[in-house]
Amino acid sequence: MVRLRSILLFLLLFKSFGSIIAEEEDQIEQFSEALLLRPLPDRKVLAHFHFESKVPPTRTHGSHHHLFPKSIYQLVHKFRVQEMELSFTQGRWNYARWGGYDPISSRNAKPPGVELWATFDVPQHQVDASWRNLTHALSGLFCASINFLESSTAYSSPQWSFKSFATNIRYGTLPREAVCTENLTPWLKLLPCRDKAGLSALMDRPSIYRGFYHSQRLHLISNEFDLAAASSGMVLEQTLTVVLQPVTLGSGMTSSVGSIQQPSWSLSTLFGRKVSGRCVLSNASNVYVQLEPDLVSELKTTSETQQQSDVGNLISEAWSDMSFEMSESAVRVIKEANGFLKESSLLYEFSLENYSDSRPFDLEFRWKRPVTWSSQLAPLQARRFLMGSGNERGAIAISLKSVGRSEYAKSSVNEEGRCLLRVDVFQVVPWYVKVYYHTLKVFLDERLHSLADVVERTNVSPSEDKVSPGLMEIALRLPCDVHSVILTLEFDKGFLHIDEYPPDANQGFDIPSALIRFPGIKTKMDLFEDKSACKSPILSKLQEESPVLWYTEVLLVPLTTPDFSMPYNVITITCTVFALYFGSLLNALRRRVDEEERLLKNKAAKPSGPIGVLLSKLSAKLRGKPLEPPPPSSSSKVSYKLILRVILVAGIAAAWQYFYG
Repeated sequence: MVRLRSILLFLLLFKSFGSIIAEEEDQIEQFSEALLLRPLPDRKVLAHFHFESKVPPTRTHGSHHHLFPKSIYQLVHKFRVQEMELSFTQGRWNYARWGGYDPISSRNAKPPGVELWATFDVPQHQVDASWRNLTHALSGLFCASINFLESSTAYSSPQWSFKSFATNIRYGTLPREAVCTENLTPWLKLLPCRDKAGLSALMDRPSIYRGFYHSQRLHLISNEFDLAAASSGMVLEQTLTVVLQPVTLGSGMTSSVGSIQQPSWSLSTLFGRKVSGRCVLSNASNVYVQLEPDLVSELKTTSETQQQSDVGNLISEAWSDMSFEMSESAVRVIKEANGFLKESSLLYEFSLENYSDSRPFDLEFRWKRPVTWSSQLAPLQARRFLMGSGNERGAIAISLKSVGRSEYAKSSVNEEGRCLLRVDVFQVVPWYVKVYYHTLKVFLDERLHSLADVVERTNVSPSEDKVSPGLMEIALRLPCDVHSVILTLEFDKGFLHIDEYPPDANQGFDIPSALIRFPGIKTKMDLFEDKSACKSPILSKLQEESPVLWYTEVLLVPLTTPDFSMPYNVITITCTVFALYFGSLLNALRRRVDEEERLLKNKAAKPSGPIGVLLSKLSAKLRGKPLEPPPPSSSSKVSYKLILRVILVAGIAAAWQYFYG
């Protein structure tokens, strides 16, 4: 009995000690880094960097931090930011080739330029002021033109496109913002090791910016101001998504049947650098290689040693018998099991714990035979274009085409026995593009349908000249078997003041990308038998459900522009006339006539010398004329000429001022 009591007491103490350790771990700052590499079907490679910093709440941990960036912490508390997302993107995500139905594309495929949205924990009348202050702070922090979003004509207030029925949210975008190293350097300074150690050391500027797509993203979640709920502090997520064209390793680009082989690659060929170990301040530093479901299915059919229907041989160590090989051995292989897809993707995990400067990590991925596959696509492919011609009016058209995959219907909304697919459309247009929202037309399979049968709800905010842009949010109910959907909106082109035109006005004016959202279709990764997945933030993020998103193209609208050379011509001729007028006037006023006459008389009376006299006599003799003395100067003629010149210039100036002034 005594022994039983002692055992129970020991178990209670051990449990309480474990809970104390767990609470202490929750109350410390955490930082993790990860890199996900994925071969793409069009002979490119996707590199996705993921960094996450966590800090406990201020009321329990204090305001002094060791890992969390101080500048972000000050922004949150200064402007009471609840959630914020900022992205700098160069290029456009190719949904048809790189995929549109996976967590990477849904969260990290962003529109070109700068996109910013934020929610604030302030009263409604203070949201606009907090937004303006936040844009100025972020502009100075990231060396960008984000402060241009402070104007009321540059941001809007969506209702359900980003946060469900949030009233304190603001959204703005700058499609023409150029992304360069001046934006990447401040972004890297937010990391504890910056770009000196860990996976961030791979971010060689020339290697990153020569890619086909580059998007750096910053997502912040804070519940510091929610006193009722249990506060978990702040979570800062930094991601960098790059699509690179690898430099081919070795020869042998084609097979015997003539098909093109995928290029082999390594970290050194992609980024020009190797990883010299992990960041010492990170809790986890891992590299993942992901094989898409269609690629796994293709490997099962093309591999000569693959005889079974499961994926067991892919997980085995027989790398030389497969269609590819990797230079490093994976720590573990994680299998994904989706609900309705035929195959699942694979994740090969590599840890950086045992690598250092003397033994750097340089993963090499080498293909052994040609393999072709396709990425997972969204249920509908979206396109947006302009219709009409001229400088007066036009129309915006959004086209949605089905990809022909019936398995998406299982995730759609069912109402009254019908299979319906819900699609949300979010679009912001500048104020000088005057959209007539009552002209909205919806065509299903090239047939016009009534809006009451297709539109579930709308949120429309018409634009106001030089005050606010136009906002449109539409929730559509579409049949699951629809093949094509076209939405059209007519608009008139406005006129701007000459001071409102940009320096490159003849290039055209940008309409930001529209957002197509599928709220009924979620994307995530279901990992099999991965008990430690919660310890890896990137795997936890990939397992979170998120709706499928699709950003359309940026439209370029030509507006009526004045002839900017006319002001230049008027300014130059006016300046010329004034220069002649004031030059002659000053010349007449400053000239001393008496002194000039005295100088001329002295010059005439002064002998020119024996040589001059001899030359004059010789010249007169050669001409056969007598030597004549120099005529005396006439001051009256000079005075009359000056007076006439001044009167002429003054008359021209007066006439110009009368007719053109």
